[in-house]
Amino acid sequence: MPVKMRLQRKGRSKAPFYHIVIADSRSPRDGRFIEKVGTYNPLTQPATIELDRDLAFKWLMNGAQPTDTVRAILRYKGVLFQKHLHMGVVKGALTEEQALDKLNAWLENKDQAITKHKEKIAEKKQQLVLAIDGKPKAKPKVEAPVEEAAPEVEASAEGETVDAADSPVVAEEAAAEAPAQETAPEVESAEETEKTAE
Repeated sequence: MPVKMRLQRKGRSKAPFYHIVIADSRSPRDGRFIEKVGTYNPLTQPATIELDRDLAFKWLMNGAQPTDTVRAILRYKGVLFQKHLHMGVVKGALTEEQALDKLNAWLENKDQAITKHKEKIAEKKQQLVLAIDGKPKAKPKVEAPVEEAAPEVEASAEGETVDAADSPVVAEEAAAEAPAQETAPEVESAEETEKTAE
């Protein structure tokens, strides 16, 4: 039975979260698995990986084949380096204590690098907040234009005043008739009354 070490997708749509599992290679991606060895959340900055190193190392030594992504995770967490050192111990190139010292030194350096990376991300985030002042910019208030009173148009034929806002047809007719009656200076056109009103 070929055994794979692979990711099993969890989480809702467009928000993936993965379990790192040991499963039969013939089972579906989200189907049955033998054992869960960790979790992987790619959405955080940097990605959050929780892995049981000893359990993953045991399965790796028993012949479980990791997928490409899980191999990268195992490399990041030092499990592949642990396997490399273990093979050196088996061949007699290292002692168990030397291998353990090298592994611990590598893990310390890796933790320091991860801490520096997290600090750099936090600093960039803080600079971004300072750049935008951390406050939403207020939109300038636009005052609504004040409506002026509609000018009154005199109807020449009837002698009564009509509000142009109430009946636009009468206002247009009066404006058209006013230039034609140039002999009567007392009748003003609607355009002239607007100019004088301003």
